[in-house]
Amino acid sequence: MATKDAALNALIEPVVSAMGFELWGIDYLSQGKHSRLVIYIDHADGVSVDNCADISRQVSAIMDVEDPIAGEYRLEVSSPGMDRPLFTLDQFSRYAGHHVVLKLRSPFEGRRKFQGLLAGVEGDEVLVQIDGEEYCFPIDGIDQARVVPQFDN
Repeated sequence: MATKDAALNALIEPVVSAMGFELWGIDYLSQGKHSRLVIYIDHADGVSVDNCADISRQVSAIMDVEDPIAGEYRLEVSSPGMDRPLFTLDQFSRYAGHHVVLKLRSPFEGRRKFQGLLAGVEGDEVLVQIDGEEYCFPIDGIDQARVVPQFDN
């Protein structure tokens, strides 16, 4: 996790937890004037728009006081959804058996994007089965990962 993400996580996680939710993850996209901070929250009973608004107000107040992001940014609070991003080894473990799409930081065998069945976690590596072969990707080498929703016909 990048230093900025770790600092934001340390600031935001206690607020989200105190409100009874799990901080699923944070995406900070620094884009000059159009920076964006997306906070994903989860709860066993689901996440409503009102829950997101309440957490947004609380996090916004903390961010105004602590001011960890220079300049303007847009704050978004959301459920991770069905195509949820995966951030931690624990989350990868929890979603073993599901299909995932991974985007790597650096190419592996000439490509950065992989899709397959999440087989689990071994040490600090994510195991993915693709076309009958198992690949091991170090979590630090994964730029983005999402669960691919599967629908029964």
